[in-house]
Amino acid sequence: MSKIKDHVEDLFKSIPDSEEKQLIKQEILENLEEKVADLITQGKEEEDAINKAIVDLGDIGEIEKELGVKQPGHPEKKRKTKLLDLAFSVWGSALIIALFVFINFYYTPDVIWFVYPTFAVLWWPLAMYYRWLRLK
Repeated sequence: MSKIKDHVEDLFKSIPDSEEKQLIKQEILENLEEKVADLITQGKEEEDAINKAIVDLGDIGEIEKELGVKQPGHPEKKRKTKLLDLAFSVWGSALIIALFVFINFYYTPDVIWFVYPTFAVLWWPLAMYYRWLRLK
């Protein structure tokens, strides 16, 4: 069962030491060992039971929030990235629409058809704009 203990230690290595951390670690360790024992009694091999228990545990994101650990990623950086995505979508759409206009008037000046793909292309910056508003 040292594999389980090593896994739990690895999950909690980024969390600062506290009494609450130790209690939660101990509880998770006991639950995993109990689950492994149950899986073994159901007929699984020990190694398979350990791996299944670890996979079923998943990540400890909610526990980290409860213990006050800051999640990776900076909201300011995410906001700037979303603004860059918005700007890229506006410029990209403008270039695509300009290409449609050029092709339309160069090859078929009698029929104006560039309007139809323009509506389809405009969904891209519109979606990015609402995504940017949601983060703002």
